[in-house]
Formats: sequence, C-alpha cells, structure tokens
Amino acid sequence: LIGRGSDRKDWEAHMEEVMQAIGVVGLLLLALVGLAAGWIASLVEGGRHRRRYMLIGLVGALAAPVLLAVLGVTLLAAWGLAAMVAAALVGAVIVLVIARLIFD
Repeated sequence: LIGRGSDRKDWEAHMEEVMQAIGVVGLLLLALVGLAAGWIASLVEGGRHRRRYMLIGLVGALAAPVLLAVLGVTLLAAWGLAAMVAAALVGAVIVLVIARLIFD
C-alpha cells in the first residue's frame, strides 16, 4: 500500500526511475502521440470537439506508460522508447473510446 513508510519510499523511487527513463524527449514524443490521436479522433467525429479530444488523447498517452510501469510491466524497459510510444498510442485510443462513450 502506498501510504506505508517503506512501501511509499519504494513506490516513489520506482516512479523516479520511470520518469528518468522516459526523459524530456520521451515525454514530448508521448504528448505528440496523444495530441495526434485526439486530432484524428476529432476528424473521425466530423471535426467536433477537437480540443477536448486532443486533451483526452494527451492524458491517455501520458498515463498509459506510467500506469504500465507502476503495474510492473517490464516490457517498457526492455523495448525502450518504441514500446512507450506504442503503449501511449494504445492508452490514448482506449481513453478516447471511453470518453466518446461518456460524452457523446
């Protein structure tokens, strides 16, 4: 559990490792993937709600690799940036589909 002393420190150390592995360039690339996924989703929807879809795609793309790392999926470390971009794309698409079901 995150709230306990040593568990919390382990979790914080793990998250610091994840963020260092991603780096600034990786974060920018993930952001671009999410924004592109949102833009394409808005085109599929006829151009409606472009900003909303792009923001939702951005959130999904940034959250997916971090969530996978927290869950202990080591594929991201083994395959590097390509795996993070693929995870970001899948995460963005999943979050966009869920958002479409909720908002439309």
